[in-house]
Amino acid sequence: MYAEFGSKQGLFEAALERYDNEHLSRVLAPLEAPEAGVDAIRQAFAGYASASEGWFQGRGCLMANTAVERGALDEASGQYTAAYLARINAAFRNALGNARHSGDLGPEADVDELAAFFTTALVGVAASIRAQAPPEQLHATSRVVATVLDSAAAGSV
Repeated sequence: MYAEFGSKQGLFEAALERYDNEHLSRVLAPLEAPEAGVDAIRQAFAGYASASEGWFQGRGCLMANTAVERGALDEASGQYTAAYLARINAAFRNALGNARHSGDLGPEADVDELAAFFTTALVGVAASIRAQAPPEQLHATSRVVATVLDSAAAGSV
């Protein structure tokens, strides 16, 4: 292990890198896609809520867990956490920007504020899955996200 990764921290960082490249790329692909829109946002939250009912319950997301447990404790974890949050935020900004362009989001909706809100909500959902929150609580979050999107489409957010 030390010959390959240099340290336990090096092994952990390699695991974070692989998780980002493989798992997060797959999970965030619908939000990062050139045609992403409000449906991708709804589906992201619904997917996380549904995952809370299966084998994912109690596990959560490695990057979200790192953000909560290690992000403030060591510089490397903090850098991975910052990149993770920035990537999620950019994915939401992509989907919201596309929605605005297609007319699915009102012109007065603040894309940056909505992306920040959805980023925080999604990380909260992932942390809640780890904490074994009741699945209905996470489905409720998904429904509130849909309400926020509906309000933004109607021009009231």
